Amino acid sequence: MYAAITNQIRKATNIVVLTGAGVSTDSGIPDFRSTNGIWEEDRSREYFMSNEYFQKNPRDFWTKYKSIFHLKLAGNFRPNLTHHFIKQLEEIGKEVTVITQNVDGLHKKAGNQKVIEYHGTLTTASCPTCYKSYPLSYILEHAIPYCTDCSISIKPDIVLFGDMITEHEKAEAAIEKADFLLVLGTSLFVTPFNSLPIYATKYCNVPSAIINREPTIMDDTFSYVIHQELKKGITEICNLYPLNMKAQG
Repeated sequence: MYAAITNQIRKATNIVVLTGAGVSTDSGIPDFRSTNGIWEEDRSREYFMSNEYFQKNPRDFWTKYKSIFHLKLAGNFRPNLTHHFIKQLEEIGKEVTVITQNVDGLHKKAGNQKVIEYHGTLTTASCPTCYKSYPLSYILEHAIPYCTDCSISIKPDIVLFGDMITEHEKAEAAIEKADFLLVLGTSLFVTPFNSLPIYATKYCNVPSAIINREPTIMDDTFSYVIHQELKKGITEICNLYPLNMKAQG
């Protein structure tokens, strides 16, 4: 199976990579939907991380937000083997678009050129009124970060529960140009993100593969399916398709 996936990567010129929390766990970041994941550990967190709660109580929202996402540690996390593998595909001349559910910003930190942050990013926040953007350093300096121009609480640039997804059409447009879809480290539990593999395979006829630690309800959608720890899976591919990996994560 690894040989078949590697062959698809080798001959592809335009690759779309869908990534989920399983990519970031090798960087020490907790996932969301596993037994000990951020949401499953305490289901009330979904309400506290909603747009409704942000509007109702921005002060307490920011306190909980910083705690739930371990925001003080966010700058310490580093890209791992999988991030660098994707970057190296770009380095050898592949057109690569990453569509990620992850909000940690590690794909951009790894140097990926085309990243669609489907659920936004923890690394910035913006004013809901004037849209002025603020970096993580500003967020961490203030218990409740306010817009310096509008004097209202700024809002994290992640998709909160109840927010609209704004990147879906951009994601579909990237898939329409692809000749291979690689899905890494996601349970494909969350909608509408989990409709993207269906769009690729059923409507765009793009060959596809998924590598995930556990089975997903959408495994039948893919041409190739591997249930494996992601680091081991990417290592297998690198053994078959050696790349100049600058960092091993």
